[in-house]
Amino acid sequence: MEFALNKIDKHWDKSRSLNQHMNDLKRKVMELNGVKEDIDSRMKAELQPRKKLKTEVQLWLENVERINGEVQKLNERIGESSTLTRGFHADDVLKRTREVGELIQQGKFEEGLVVDNPQWIGQVLSTTRLSGEGTKACMEEIWKCLMDDEVGKIGVWGMGGVGKTSIVKLINNQLLQEREKFDIVIWITVSKEMSIAKLQKDMASKIGVSFCGDADEITRAGMLFEALSRKRRSVIILDDLWQEVPLDKVGIPEPSSGSKLVLTTRSFDVCRKMSCRAIKMKPLVEEESWKLFSEKVGRGILNIPEVEPIAKKIVERCAGLPLGVITVASCMKDIDDLYEWRNALKELSDRKKSVNGLEEEVFQQLRFSYDRLKDPKLQHCFLSCALYPEDWEIEERELVRFWIAEGLVEEMDSRLADFDRGRAIMNRLLNNCLLEDFSKWGNRRRVKMHDLVRDMALHITSEKPRYFVKAGMGLREPPNVQEWSEDLEKVSLMRNRELEVFYPLEMSPPKCPMLTTLLLSGSGIQSIPEGFFSHMDGLKVLDLSENSIESLPNSISNLKNLTTLLLAGCSRLKDVPSLSNLRALKELDLRGTAIKDVPHGMQNLSSLKCLNLNCTNVDEIPNEIFPRPSCLQELNVVGAFIGGKEVGELKKLETFEGAFYDSHNFNVYVQAFHGREEPRQYFIVVGERGMEMEDSASKTIALEVGRVYPNQIMLPRHIEKLVVNDNGTESHEEEYLIFSRFFLTSLGNFSSLKILEISCLYNTKRLFSPNCVPPNLEQLGVSKCYQLEDIIASEERGRVTMEFCLPRLKKMTLRALPELKSICSVDAVMICKSLERLEVISCPKLKRMPFKLPKVEPSLPQELSITLETIVLCKSTEWADPDFKSFLIPKLIRLM
Repeated sequence: MEFALNKIDKHWDKSRSLNQHMNDLKRKVMELNGVKEDIDSRMKAELQPRKKLKTEVQLWLENVERINGEVQKLNERIGESSTLTRGFHADDVLKRTREVGELIQQGKFEEGLVVDNPQWIGQVLSTTRLSGEGTKACMEEIWKCLMDDEVGKIGVWGMGGVGKTSIVKLINNQLLQEREKFDIVIWITVSKEMSIAKLQKDMASKIGVSFCGDADEITRAGMLFEALSRKRRSVIILDDLWQEVPLDKVGIPEPSSGSKLVLTTRSFDVCRKMSCRAIKMKPLVEEESWKLFSEKVGRGILNIPEVEPIAKKIVERCAGLPLGVITVASCMKDIDDLYEWRNALKELSDRKKSVNGLEEEVFQQLRFSYDRLKDPKLQHCFLSCALYPEDWEIEERELVRFWIAEGLVEEMDSRLADFDRGRAIMNRLLNNCLLEDFSKWGNRRRVKMHDLVRDMALHITSEKPRYFVKAGMGLREPPNVQEWSEDLEKVSLMRNRELEVFYPLEMSPPKCPMLTTLLLSGSGIQSIPEGFFSHMDGLKVLDLSENSIESLPNSISNLKNLTTLLLAGCSRLKDVPSLSNLRALKELDLRGTAIKDVPHGMQNLSSLKCLNLNCTNVDEIPNEIFPRPSCLQELNVVGAFIGGKEVGELKKLETFEGAFYDSHNFNVYVQAFHGREEPRQYFIVVGERGMEMEDSASKTIALEVGRVYPNQIMLPRHIEKLVVNDNGTESHEEEYLIFSRFFLTSLGNFSSLKILEISCLYNTKRLFSPNCVPPNLEQLGVSKCYQLEDIIASEERGRVTMEFCLPRLKKMTLRALPELKSICSVDAVMICKSLERLEVISCPKLKRMPFKLPKVEPSLPQELSITLETIVLCKSTEWADPDFKSFLIPKLIRLM
């Protein structure tokens, strides 16, 4: 017992003395940090170029940082201890105090902080002066990453000839001046046919490592790793990388503690696979290209009359690639003969090799990018982009559809999977700088080929595979008959607008047995020779869209290998020959044509996957026109009425746009998808045909109430947008809330419904009951409902204020509602924390604004756009939440 009491007494003594010990430790730590501040000041003075910190100084600084952290954690533990347990920390406090005292003594460094650094840390490289603001910005971004300790790997990527090597050479030389930050800068030019053995050998020569003659790859990697690990602050530059480099197999340590890896590549995929901070180097803009060209060719030459306009056209051919600009300018330097300038422009335009150096310096680099695709299908996908006119912005979906039609994209189980695979190919081409991304319209991506890249593709296709391309060249006369050679595989005369006749009517049909693709869209073609397709047995893709043809030759009916027939926008086309023999046909597009009847032989098209029959002159799609079973994945017949049973039997349907005559056919269609997956995208009109689809939602139903009322409607379970309109052809009394009786299931049960648009419900006084409002509604629009009094109506009165929470509502539009008195019932409020736009127009009897700010915090977006008539602001207007009114007043756009 006495022993236990003595132990407790000693513990209490430690606890009482702990405060004194802690005070001692704090004073020591303050003294240590004062010494460190002095060291930092000395470092600034002593750490000059060609000097580095002594190892003992570096270790001392690291120990100071460590002890500061440990003392802070000790303070936190003591602060969390109870009175009984605080004494247990006394020994730790004393130990830290001794360590701090030792560090104070060690921190004198009377013989200095630094030692000489080896003068050589890397090789100075020959450079060329770079031009352009984009180049300057790219260099600044690279340098910023090099100075950022959080960035270990930097990938500079861009198309061949854009100046990646030049800019990184400048970076290399600038790094050699940063001796206080890096110990060594290593430049390795990676050969096109990279091998780990060669890369190891090049690395060893730069850092002074000698391999034994019989050392294997693993041993060499270990030797390099050991040597590079000792160089803690290194920069390794790998120039012209064409594929991912396994750093561990080479022997390069993963960058850490201030070391860096910089690489240049034409492929974004290389940057991604190697986890680099990717920095894209872009081509020069027009003014910068011209300035660079002028400097290289000499202003004296450009002062010769008529040379400058020719020179500017030549510069345009270089597509902003510094390498191309410099090479062409070098070829033309000191040439003062106008005829030679004109010839150079023609040769560049004709893609000939006569201009010295151009083929070798530019085309061959671009050709190598093409060769590295390796996969022949990928290469063919790239080459097919050259079928479009020069500088043409190609819509991604159109291009992928073309690849699918040609069989270049391996077909999957669904159309969506096909397009996903096609987009993956597109990304490969974009990441290898063979295509450029020109996205401008929301999610619709468009791509474009650089002129020089397209020239390179056309150069390849001048031999094998053989293309004949005169797209977008303004042709008015047909090409020479001799150009329709037997070895042709693809022909494009698209976008010539005024061609009218693309092949002489009096000539014998061309013999092109190897031809798989014929693109003639948008060329103003008025007629096609009757036997033109007689010797084209291999034809797969025929695009005649947007031409003035009135009929098609019967020879089309014998194209047994045809997979795609595109006739969209041929507004004069009235007759299509029988399709019975086109059993390989997978896509048929007749939208916007003048045909009045569905083409003969549709029942035989067992391979058909995509059908567009959106033609205003076709009133109704006959029953049983589709083969059984059907492969249809995409169907557009919104211009004509179709039977619900007919569509419901299409088991593979993924995308559907169509019109049903009445609610019965629509309900039959909806019932058909019970127990199986509905189309992932649809636009369905009930009661009207020919309505245009908007891009606002992928699953849309539009109801013409006058045609389907009073029958109840079944809605697909994943509907996203609902449009309800009354065309006013029938008059019916309204004795109940329309949305409580009109639909078989309450709208409140549709969690996917985001957009609701209601108009022209002439006899409707109230729309919703409280439990009928869709919970995830994002947009609500109500207009021209001239008898409407309440949006959300409740029969209950004299109860606690009801709150309607519409957390995702972004836009509410109320227009031309002359009898509207309330948005929701008299004693209710609406909490819409996501509201971005509110419009109240021509609603003169609306006297109450029910909106309320969220209880927790006002989280309405600051950019909230409001359009209210001045009457809404009158003194008699009641606001459910005065704070909401105060929030809105500064933002209002008054309509006088």
